[in-house]
Amino acid sequence: MVDTGGLFTYSIIVVDNDDSRSAEQVVTTFAKSAPIEVQYLVEPRQNISRARNMAVRNGHGEFLAFIDDDEFPTKQWLRSLFTECEKRNVDGVLGPVKPYYESNPPKWVLVGRFYDRPSYATGLVIDGSKGRTGNVLFRISILDADDEPFRPELRTGEDQEFFHRKIAEGYVFTWCHEAMAYEWVPPSRWNRSFMLRRALLRGAVAALRPTVGIHDVFKSLVAALAYIVLLPFALLLSHSKFMKMSVSLCDHIGKLLALVGINPIADPYVTE
Repeated sequence: MVDTGGLFTYSIIVVDNDDSRSAEQVVTTFAKSAPIEVQYLVEPRQNISRARNMAVRNGHGEFLAFIDDDEFPTKQWLRSLFTECEKRNVDGVLGPVKPYYESNPPKWVLVGRFYDRPSYATGLVIDGSKGRTGNVLFRISILDADDEPFRPELRTGEDQEFFHRKIAEGYVFTWCHEAMAYEWVPPSRWNRSFMLRRALLRGAVAALRPTVGIHDVFKSLVAALAYIVLLPFALLLSHSKFMKMSVSLCDHIGKLLALVGINPIADPYVTE
């Protein structure tokens, strides 16, 4: 369990986004021995935004903290987020997520830093581009006017859109480098096809944002053409550079296809 330092109490909400209730037995077994309240909920419609919205509707107290189901935190994680939020009197605090590889990945994955996410100095006021729900704590009061704070029409990037919107409304979020969490990265995620399909989906969803304009279309078109020309040279340099460019190319292609009404990825999510 996490170390609270006696500063607060907490409970756990697990939202199973599977109509077959695949997580029920694991959660029920854990809840029987847990020293805190554990609430198990089911959102049968597979959609990460709907799952998050169900957690929000059933949360109580002054704060909500989110962590993904493929992550695990350090013992001081929640205490660090809470202390930073209270110390600076802000609306929420985010922390870093570092990769944890189940087995040794290929060298090109490590060199390319495909699963490394940036961290920032503690106290930095973040902009919307740094917003994620994989490691965050925020005050429930910022959701008072939101029936569905996370938008179900977005298949990915819905958490970043949430932070863009909340920051535009005047809420302030800071960073806490000490509130560390780790993400399990199984071998299936360093599969080249997985990386490229996920990039296509990410680009397609980015095209749905209301802020996308003609400048973004032109930028993606130029970038895609440039990457196509440079890819053979990148392959001569290293496989990690080649894959980096390939992922970036798929991001832009996904956006361009979505803008002309073509869905490059039929599935709602890319998980393997």
